[in-house]
Amino acid sequence: MRTLHEDPLAAVVALLRPALSLAKLVEAGGRWKVERRDMASPFYCAIVEGSARLTPTGRGPITLRAGDFILIPDLQGFGMTGEAPPGPNAPSRPLEIGPGRVRLGPADAPVQMRALVGHCRFETPAKGLLVSLLPDVIHVSGNDRLTALVPVIHEETAAERPGRELILQRLLDVLLVEALRSGPAVDMPPGLLRGLSDPRLATALGRIHAQADGEVSIATLAKDAGMSRSSFFETFRREIGCAPKEYVAHWRMAVAKTLLREGRLTNAEIARRVGYGSASAFGTAFVRHEGLSPGAFAAEVGGRGGRDVSMDVIGAG
Repeated sequence: MRTLHEDPLAAVVALLRPALSLAKLVEAGGRWKVERRDMASPFYCAIVEGSARLTPTGRGPITLRAGDFILIPDLQGFGMTGEAPPGPNAPSRPLEIGPGRVRLGPADAPVQMRALVGHCRFETPAKGLLVSLLPDVIHVSGNDRLTALVPVIHEETAAERPGRELILQRLLDVLLVEALRSGPAVDMPPGLLRGLSDPRLATALGRIHAQADGEVSIATLAKDAGMSRSSFFETFRREIGCAPKEYVAHWRMAVAKTLLREGRLTNAEIARRVGYGSASAFGTAFVRHEGLSPGAFAAEVGGRGGRDVSMDVIGAG
């Protein structure tokens, strides 16, 4: 039987630890626009009524209609307007009209668009590594599960009820998994989702995530996939975007960084968790991958770090 941590998508989302920063209902009418250029966070938007044009920084405009959901795991900035060109004098400052409720456009214009918008954060010290496995943008139309989940998240955000933080954490996990597995994988750039769409690679990815603490050879992964070593290697690199051993190293370092920040295990214990025979071997690999020692990284992110960091590990190059 497969466990949660043998499911690569569930394992990545669990390590990302999504948390909600802000949730709001956005209403717009007339000619309107809004721009943000100071972001570096996950963002989602579900269109409840009407339509809008969203232009993430560095990408072309995306038309969103009622029933559409969009997730951008690492949004740096965006512009958003109605489908009609807003014109140079269109209001661009949102007006707070109630708790968690924002108005865009002239106050006297009838509401033509309603959207539920969420700004999130990933509470992982390995955000860069993990986000690189995901698509830049996921745009889904007509997914009833997603459009049902978003209002529940916003309702829970507005309420001050016992267990609120736990409920929100679980709901965001479900929202992220559902969004990631709902997009058309064949149209996505190389990465985890495209790899998981190939049953042969999905089996190999499952072993990588299930055996972070053990030896994983190309021969074993190829056998799991029912492919020759050369065919497996090329297919994996094409669909995932990196070589198998590189993916293994990235995943193990993401797990190690999380454990270092938690600060509950020694370096030797972390080494065993991520497939290294000793604290020294782990320290050398960590420095090579991250550019600093495990102890220095733990100090940087606020963890206590391994309690048996030796001078050789700190100075490993």
